[in-house]
Amino acid sequence: MTRNHFQSFIVTFGLLAVLLPGQATAYDGWKSLFDGKTLNGWTRAARGVAEYAVKDGAIHGVTVEGSENTFLASDREYGDFELEFEVKVHNSLNSGVQIRSREQTKEDGKEGRFFGPQVEIEASPGQSGYVYGEATGLGWLSEAPQDKGHSHNHIKNDQWNKYRVVAKGARIQTWINGQKVADLTHDGIYKTHPKGKIGLQVHGIKAGTGPFDVSWRMLRIKEL
Repeated sequence: MTRNHFQSFIVTFGLLAVLLPGQATAYDGWKSLFDGKTLNGWTRAARGVAEYAVKDGAIHGVTVEGSENTFLASDREYGDFELEFEVKVHNSLNSGVQIRSREQTKEDGKEGRFFGPQVEIEASPGQSGYVYGEATGLGWLSEAPQDKGHSHNHIKNDQWNKYRVVAKGARIQTWINGQKVADLTHDGIYKTHPKGKIGLQVHGIKAGTGPFDVSWRMLRIKEL
C-alpha cells in the first residue's frame, strides 16, 4: 500500500467511526426509523387526534382530552426483527410501542382501530416492558401482569430509558435499561400478527386531566 493509499484509508475509516449509530446501516444491519428532524416514514393511524411533532431531536406525543388511543405508525411493516429505542414518559401517562400491528378492517372488528402486540411504557413502579394485546380482546399476552400486584422499577422516572425488543417467530423478548422483562411465546398472536407496523402510542386520558406527553428517540431496527 502506498503512502497516499494508506492516508486515504485512515480518512475513510475515521469518517465511518464518527457516524451516528443509525447511520452505519450498510455495515451493521441496523436501519434508523427516525432522522431526528422530520416524521418522514411515519403516518398517524386513522383513529385518535393526539398530537405528534419533532421536538429537541425526538418524536414528541401530546395527549388531547377526549381523544381515544392514538398511534403514529411506521410506513413499513416488519416481521422478525430487533428494535431499540429510548423513551421518556410523563409519570401520569400510560403509553406503549406497537409491534407487528395494523389498522382493523371490517372483517377484524372496529374498522380503523390500530391493534396488535404492544410493549408497555409507564412510570415506575409499573408493568413497563410486558406485552399487551392492544384491541385484540386477549388482554395481557405476558403472564406476569395478569397478577395485579406485579410491578417493577426498571423505568427511571423523568429520564430517558432504553428499550430493546426482539421478535422472532412466536417468541417476543424485551429489555429495559439492560434488565430483561418479558420472554413469551404466543402462537395465537403470531398467527394473526406475523408482521406489521411499529406504532408509537399516546394513550387516551380522563376528562379534566392532562396534557401529558411522551417522547421517543434513537429508534432503530434490524431485520432478522
